[in-house]
Order: sequence, then structure tokens, then C-alpha cells
Amino acid sequence: MSATADQLQAAGPAAPPAQGGPQEVADPALFGRGALYAGVSALPLVTAALVSPALAHLLGPTGLGLMASALALHQVLAVLSTAGLDQVLVVQRAEDGHDRGARRLLGLGLVLAGASALVSGLTAPLWAPALGFGGLTPLVLATVLWTAPAAATALVLALLNAQDRLAAFAAASTTASVGSQVLGLGAVLLVQRSVEAYAWGVVAGQVLALAVGLACVRPAFRGALQAQLVRRSVAMGLPLMASGVSVFVLNAGDRLVVQRLLGPAEAGRYQVAYTVGFLAVTLVVMLGQAWAARIADVRDTRQRWALVSASRDGLLRMFAPTVLGVVLAAPLALRVLAPSSFRPEGLLLVVALVVLSGLPVIAGVATGRALITVRRSRPLAVAAASAALVNTGLNLAVVPVWGLAGAAAATAAAFAVQALVQRLLLPPEVVLPPTPVGTWALALVASAAALASVGLPQDALWIAVRTAASLVCLAWLWRAVTTARRATSGVPRTP
Repeated sequence: MSATADQLQAAGPAAPPAQGGPQEVADPALFGRGALYAGVSALPLVTAALVSPALAHLLGPTGLGLMASALALHQVLAVLSTAGLDQVLVVQRAEDGHDRGARRLLGLGLVLAGASALVSGLTAPLWAPALGFGGLTPLVLATVLWTAPAAATALVLALLNAQDRLAAFAAASTTASVGSQVLGLGAVLLVQRSVEAYAWGVVAGQVLALAVGLACVRPAFRGALQAQLVRRSVAMGLPLMASGVSVFVLNAGDRLVVQRLLGPAEAGRYQVAYTVGFLAVTLVVMLGQAWAARIADVRDTRQRWALVSASRDGLLRMFAPTVLGVVLAAPLALRVLAPSSFRPEGLLLVVALVVLSGLPVIAGVATGRALITVRRSRPLAVAAASAALVNTGLNLAVVPVWGLAGAAAATAAAFAVQALVQRLLLPPEVVLPPTPVGTWALALVASAAALASVGLPQDALWIAVRTAASLVCLAWLWRAVTTARRATSGVPRTP
């Protein structure tokens, strides 16, 4: 049972790790309880995957493309609104051993989220036309208003995760994900068949989620502007914000380039393929975020690096059946998600290239978590900015020639650049044990097999064969998960 905020405050700073002979870590539960947090965090992906087929049929390629662009705009505004405080407060609480500083950062973050939404709305006539929205349209206004409660909810969820309050975390997260999607789809069905109606429904869901979250967490506004707290938080948070904006360009810049060069209909087709392929990659990122508090709580550094490495290697072993299973199942998934007007038979290579970007993402999650726990956020910003520049440049160069497959390949290459730069900028005190050669070989062989399967036919018989083979990969994935859970629950404590 997790402690209340008052109990944690009374307890004072956490005791330092015991020294002496080797011990077992008190189960960090990265693939146990931590996986429950990741599962709850994955609900937006699950609900979006369930709602996407309906939206594709109701809105068509053009409407879905506009929705994807609005989502990309929302992501960058959310990054600017949180200013990196969602990650800072997790580290702050782990360092303090109580909630006072984290609750003050939550109060500061709520004020920033509201102010950011106000500034974004007032300046929208200046920046919206450049992004192809034509000004302060109803869609842009809904997206701006969607951002404030979503950013505030992200801060609340970060603190609930750090407090290990799974029930409260699940209640707020489920409302934000399931509730928003249900209200958005309901608005399309009952009010107006348009992307604007969907966006306004999502706004209502996010406001409701924030209300649920604030009922579980008490932000502290008194002391939120304490000089030392703000100075340390800004020093860490601003590079994280810059990194987040760059990651937005890395994650969503390809869709904006596709819309700009090929039109919203092709952006809609790309969004469908990206939804199928990036689902597994996003789950990896969410696992990393869900584990942040548990990794930050490990105060012995060598034990922490061993835990980070064990989690990375476990994710790589999980990636092997995932990449093969997703690509094998993609022909059926594409036809379920989208009508024939999306021409799903031409999107399989795009899906495969998107899934393959999971390899560098996994490497980047490990080094990124290590950098955050030692408060080295500037390397994250440098790596993300470098990757964003590569992504934008490659997309502009290859999309006119290779179309959607070129966009997916450019994004995968940019993720590789990000992972490489982060690795090169690790400080000397971060020593991550290397990944076993066999683990890398397994992931690479599975990736090669997935790419080779793209050339197989896509008629009804072969889709059935592919789907059956993808189900076999589920059993393989389950074995990889159980193996990873055992590995991370027995990382030895170093003297």
C-alpha cells in the first residue's frame, strides 16, 4: 500500500542504500508492477487503435489527415506547456524522499499549462497559417484548448506514478484515454461528422480527466516559486522541453512534410500505417516512462546502471517477436483499420520501416533514462535536435522521390542518430553494461525476417497464413516478458 503525501513528508529523506556484501534489489518490478503502469499508460494506444477504424470510415483520408496534423500540433504545444516538469518532479521526489518539492512543481506546472494555452490561442493567427491550418480555425482553437488540461493531467500522472498510487493513476489515465476517445467519437456520431467535432469531444474528456486527477493529488502553490527549486527545475526542465520539441519534430514532422508535399489524403494513409507500425515502439517509450520513478529511486549508481541495462536488454528480447509479429499481422490490421480508399495493400513496407525504428528507440530509452537520473538533460536536447534536423532534411529530400516509404525510412534513420548522439554524450560516471551479442543478433535476425516477409503475397490465403504466424509470435513474446521480469527482479546490489 502506498503512503499518503502527509506520511511521506513526515518520513523525511529516504535512507541511503545499505553498503556491504551483495544483496538482491527489493523487487524493482519493472516488468511486474511497473508493467502495470505501462499497461495503463498504453490505454490511449489501445483506444485509439479501436477508434481509428471508425474514424477512418467516418472522416475519410482527408479528414484523418487533418486529425493527424492537429494531433501533431497538440503534441508540440503539450511539450511547451509542461516545460519538462513532468520528468523533473519525478527526479525531485526521488531525491527528496517526500512530496513537498514535487507538489510545488505540480502547482507551478498547472499555472504554466494555463498560461501556455492562453498565449497559444492569442498568437494562433500568426503561426497557424504557416502550418497549413489557415488561421484560428475551430480545429486550431479546439487543439489549443485540448492542450492545457492534457498537459496538466500529464503532470498529475507523473506524480501519481512516483507515489506508486496505481489505482488513482489508473482512474485518471483511463478517463484521459478511454473517456476522451468515447466523447470524441460520440461527438462525430451524434453532433457532426467532422474532425472539429471529434477534437471538441476530446477536449471535454481531457477536462474530466484533469478533474479526476486533481481529486487524487493536492498541488502546492505556496512555495512553488522558491528560488532554489525553480532554478534547479528550470536548469533541468528547459533542455528537456527543447528535447521534447525536437522529439515532436522527430515523431510527427514526417506527417507534416507528407501533408505539405503530398496532400492531406496521403497524410491520412501515412497515419494509418504509422498507427499500425508505431504501436509497439510507443509501448517501449511508455515502459521507459512508467519505470522512471522506480529507476530514480535506486540510489546506488552501479545498481541503477545494471537495472537500466537489464531493462534495455529485456526490451530488445521482447522486440524480436514484436517486430516480426506486427509486420506479419499488418496486412489484416491495415484492412481492418481503413477502407479500400486508403489503398492498404501499398502500406505494408511503410509499416515495416516504422516498426524497425524500435531498435534505436530502445537504445535511446536506456541512455535517456540514465541521463535524466543524473540531471544531465542538455545531452538529450542536443541528441533530439540533431535527430530532428536529420529527420526534416531527409523527409524533404526523399518524400518527393520515394513517397510514404521514404518518410518512414527517414524517421527510422533519425531515431538512430538520436540514440547514437545520446550514447556518445553519456558522462563518464554512467557506465552501462553492454548488451550481449546474442540479444542483438536475435533482434537483427527477427528484423531481417520481418522485412523479407513484406515481399510475400497479400491475397486472402496469405493474409490468413501471416495472421496465424503472428499469433505464434505472441507466445514467443510472452516468454520474453517473463524472462525479462526475472532478470530485472534479481539485479545484484553492488557494494
